[in-house]
Amino acid sequence: MIGYITLGTNNLQRSGKFYDELLGEIGAKRVMTDERMLGWGTTPGKTMFSVITPFDEHEATAGNGVMIALDVETPAAVECVYNKAIELGAIDEGRPHDRGSDMGFYGGYFRDLDGNKLVAYCLGFKAD
Repeated sequence: MIGYITLGTNNLQRSGKFYDELLGEIGAKRVMTDERMLGWGTTPGKTMFSVITPFDEHEATAGNGVMIALDVETPAAVECVYNKAIELGAIDEGRPHDRGSDMGFYGGYFRDLDGNKLVAYCLGFKAD
């Protein structure tokens, strides 16, 4: 249903390096590059994640209430992505743990280098 998602950036090169490493943790690689936009994906035809410099040439800002959710397979993968984000300079918005939902939502929240909020999560988590 969703073809691609874009987050605004004020530094395309810096964002590219951040997301090359971060999204590499979940098997995504850069699949598109142009002078204003970079995109990552896992397989052709799947949703692409991208960063873009705003077309109107105004400053990119993080949207209040906007968040991108990275669906990973296991709690260990959540920890891996979250830790990599922090290592790359992201800001903690909630360390990974069971969020207490009926779906077994296990997630770790962070803000990227431009202040955009993301979560790495998996469903089906059952505490021991």
